[in-house]
Amino acid sequence: MAFTRKFLSALGIEADKVDEIIAAHTEVTDALKAERDQYKADAEKLPGVQAELDGLKADAAKNGGKNPYEVKYNAIKEEFENFKADLAAKESKAAKESAYRALLKEAGISEKRIEAVLRVSDVDGVKLDSDGKIEGKDKLVEGIKAEWADFIGEPVQQGAPTAKPPAQSGAVDYDSLSDREYYAATYEAAKKKG
Repeated sequence: MAFTRKFLSALGIEADKVDEIIAAHTEVTDALKAERDQYKADAEKLPGVQAELDGLKADAAKNGGKNPYEVKYNAIKEEFENFKADLAAKESKAAKESAYRALLKEAGISEKRIEAVLRVSDVDGVKLDSDGKIEGKDKLVEGIKAEWADFIGEPVQQGAPTAKPPAQSGAVDYDSLSDREYYAATYEAAKKKG
């Protein structure tokens, strides 16, 4: 039997109470219909969700039972760690080359030859202390001086340019003197000497 106004009136319920009962019953049935529609929509999504789950399970089986997102995370993490290691190696090499270049200058290697010596030297084998200075510096300088002696330049002392010799205090410029002044100056210089 259906729950209708006619049914309720036959039971002897007053008309105003019948309207209240019908309104309450309608609210309940509408809520149940909305809940049913939600379950129906969820049930329609279920094949797509099941397919995604099956795909993830297949990916996990390919990756040794691991979550594919975990595999991606680990790959990115490994790439980042490699990048950090490469960057640290480059910084270390640059610091070693700079310290070795200063050591070559200290050993007296010609400025023109420093780059050539750096190219053939084992800069990676050099060890730096915490201050960035080369460990065993004195022994290394001796080895450089022995091995690269041909590249060590001798210091050259250069005198004053001959085009304009330095002026001497008290000296006489004989070229600008007349003959009489010249002979007088040479006579005076001879008397002073002795």
